[in-house]
Amino acid sequence: MRKIVLMMSTSLDGFIEGPGRDIGWHLVDEELHRHFNEELRAMGGMLNGRVIYELMAAFWPTADQDPEVPEWMAEFAGIWRDLPKYVYSRTLDQADLGWNSVLVRDVVPSEVAALKAAPGGDLTLGGADLAASFLRHDLVDAYRIYVHPVRIGRGTPLFPPFAGPAPLRLAGTRSFGNGVVRLSYERP
Repeated sequence: MRKIVLMMSTSLDGFIEGPGRDIGWHLVDEELHRHFNEELRAMGGMLNGRVIYELMAAFWPTADQDPEVPEWMAEFAGIWRDLPKYVYSRTLDQADLGWNSVLVRDVVPSEVAALKAAPGGDLTLGGADLAASFLRHDLVDAYRIYVHPVRIGRGTPLFPPFAGPAPLRLAGTRSFGNGVVRLSYERP
């Protein structure tokens, strides 16, 4: 059975974006980007909220056509286009989507269970509001959290408030040359 993997970058103080959706502090260099390429190439699909989908769709569909884009970014463009994308939105219309994308209106646990039971690789989860909804429904199986060596002080927290502890098992760590550390956790 496939897993839902929350894959998110965060500041040391726990924010995934600063005020005004600022992510300019993310330290994505060639080494980290190549790592993301490897991770996403193995995935069976992406579960994204509207905001992250629109952010990605504004650049990646044609990024590999720009001769100034480095090879590793061009490679990601192809990976992004090819991966099935499930876009959770109550405001978008299916006509607003492209690039192997399907519109989903709400997080329905039985529908997520059906996605997990389908063949293919794990499903990566991204987007602040969507991640919060999946966490409220206890639908996240694994975490790949990329901690960037910066404190931003305020913004959107990685984890919304929730009731009670949620024990996890450390599955691994990895350090990158730019100071980013990946923490991997799974449900016990």
